[in-house]
Amino acid sequence: MPTDPDTGYDPSLGRKFVFVTGGVMSGLGKGITAASTGRLLSNAGFDVTAVKVDPYLNVDAGTMNPYEHGEVYVLKDGGEVDLDLGNYERFLGTDMTFDHNVTTGKTYQHVIERERAGDYLGKTVQIIPHVTDDIKRRIREAAEGSDVCLIEIGGTVGDIESMPFLEALRQFAHEEDDEDILFTHVTLVPYSKNGEQKTKPTQHSVKELRSIGLQPDVLVGRCADRLEPETKEKIALFCDVPTDAVFSNPDVEDIYHVPLMVEDEGLDEYVMERLGLAEEALPKAERSTEWRDLVTREREDEIDVALVGKYALEDAYMSIHEALKHAGIQTETEVNVLWVDADETREEHEERLATADAVVVPGGFGSRGTDGKVEAIRYARENDVPFLGLCLGFQMAVVEHARNVLGLADAHSAEIDPDTPHPVIDLLPEQYETEDMGGTMRLGAHETDIEPDTLAARVYGADSCTERHRHRYEVNPEYIDELEADGLVFSGRADNRMEILERGDHPFFFGTQAHPEFRSRPDRASPPFVALVEAALGSTDTTERNADVRL
Repeated sequence: MPTDPDTGYDPSLGRKFVFVTGGVMSGLGKGITAASTGRLLSNAGFDVTAVKVDPYLNVDAGTMNPYEHGEVYVLKDGGEVDLDLGNYERFLGTDMTFDHNVTTGKTYQHVIERERAGDYLGKTVQIIPHVTDDIKRRIREAAEGSDVCLIEIGGTVGDIESMPFLEALRQFAHEEDDEDILFTHVTLVPYSKNGEQKTKPTQHSVKELRSIGLQPDVLVGRCADRLEPETKEKIALFCDVPTDAVFSNPDVEDIYHVPLMVEDEGLDEYVMERLGLAEEALPKAERSTEWRDLVTREREDEIDVALVGKYALEDAYMSIHEALKHAGIQTETEVNVLWVDADETREEHEERLATADAVVVPGGFGSRGTDGKVEAIRYARENDVPFLGLCLGFQMAVVEHARNVLGLADAHSAEIDPDTPHPVIDLLPEQYETEDMGGTMRLGAHETDIEPDTLAARVYGADSCTERHRHRYEVNPEYIDELEADGLVFSGRADNRMEILERGDHPFFFGTQAHPEFRSRPDRASPPFVALVEAALGSTDTTERNADVRL
């Protein structure tokens, strides 16, 4: 290990490192493959953590378009990160921090700040060694205290923006003992028209990886079906790995079944053997089966939940989909999500909304789709349909109440309509002088005090809750007394901030300024989502109830 103080290395940080790269195309499932491996290692008794490397110049994911990049996931410390961090938290059952996300922007910003401060005085600051040293430092620090650290490199091998990170990995391999580091490469194995599994994309991808000095130890083939034995042998031959180091990761109905699939393939056993951990692992009979028991649990009931948003992309609302799935696991219910485009609620999605057993209005930013969200909330309120509003959904529930119950016809959020005469939702006081957009909202975990004898108290079973936030606007304190009339109650507060609302004149109407979906796990479903599913199961038949309903 280097001892130069410029590197900042601490040889005691972390024990074993598994690097996961991808080839051929993005979106293959590197993150799910890594998370599934981590889940199995955790079942075997090891402390596992993960790092996601994103080779974009953004410092974080906070200002990125969800339609292009998927949802912005928020960590407990307020870090705005890639959605893969959400998968790692859900699969590993751990809370991560912003240090577990390494971006090009974050790394370059730090190196340039050090250069400006004179830390490199007299030296020419370069990609090698200064940027690569910073990358390695970040990985080692994130791995501190764990037995195994999984590091996913975003993008694909050959992307120009990934080169500094792949070079850092090459150096990493040079600095670590062979048994402390393992390279896993995930590639696409497509079918030809005659049904043959084709290995050429994998061969070219590995050739590209080897050209920069990295030899994969494990190859994982993403294919519609399991890899045929002859396919594995061909990949092994041309990619210079043992045949038993080639694994299948076929398509499955549910991503939570991927750990079961790769366990059947023996990936976890190979990784432990290769890292010298096999003798330290729990005997198979003593390993946790909780994950398998949870994700294979039978579903006794079935409901349809309308998700009213503006992004026609599941990844943009991934954590909400997963939280509904977790609530389904806990209540043994198959939860079907019906997409309702908030821009086209009246024209094209009226029937879909009217036949749903529950309605969820998610968070978001900007004016597009807000009128449709308000209409959906009005529909749920007037027809006693179980409703859950998240962040912007909470805010639009306030707007809907102000307009349609209190008669403040032009009420709105100052974010959407700066000229509204009734800004029932307004800018946070500390945001008045804010100019930068990135990382300046109310972010991360915050505690909320809950009023006793309320729906919120029953949902959480406590007098307080801690949920993650991501917002810049909130309920205007000047309107609170006026708003708390004709059924609306703010049952959760954080000092002068309104955090939870509910209606006393409705079977289940629950809104929260927070994003409880970010803390939901397969084995620890989010209370508001569980309550929504339970309310939907107990509601009247939607076909009869909504036969004559029109928005």
